[in-house]
Amino acid sequence: MPRSEVDTFLRDGHTGILTTLRSDGMPIAMPVWYALVEGTVIVETRGKKLARLRHDPRASFLVESGRHWAELRAVHLTGWAEVLSPDTAAAIAEPVRVEMARKYATYRTDLSEMPAPTREVYESGGTLVRLHPDERILHWDNRRLGLPIS
Repeated sequence: MPRSEVDTFLRDGHTGILTTLRSDGMPIAMPVWYALVEGTVIVETRGKKLARLRHDPRASFLVESGRHWAELRAVHLTGWAEVLSPDTAAAIAEPVRVEMARKYATYRTDLSEMPAPTREVYESGGTLVRLHPDERILHWDNRRLGLPIS
C-alpha cells in the first residue's frame, strides 16, 4: 500500500490491537479504540496497559479488516509509546475528541447503562498515549491480487 493508503486505512479502521509487554517480557495484545491525529496513532488508556507502557514503552499496533482471505488487509506498526504529559495531552485533546466521536459515537454505551464499577473506571478518564512507529511499516492488501471471494 502506498503511504496515503496506509494513513487512510488507519484513519478509517475501527479497532486496533495494541500489544504491550508485561514485566516478564510476555506480550499482551488488547483491542483498543484509537484516533489518527496528524498522522499519529493516539490511544486513551488506563490501568494495566498504561502501567505496562510506563514500565517498557515498546509496543506494536495492528489494524486489520476482511473476512475472506482474498479480502484481508492490515497495517502493523512497531515502535514505542509515549505516555503524554498533561500539557501535551491538553494540546491535542480536542482533535482526539473530535476524531473519537466521528469514529465511535454510534458504538458507545452510555455511562448510565454501565455497572457502577465499570462506570467509575470510565468516568475517571484515561491517559493519552502516542505511538511512535519505527520507519518500516508492515502492510498488505490481498484485494490487490484480484482473486474471487469464495
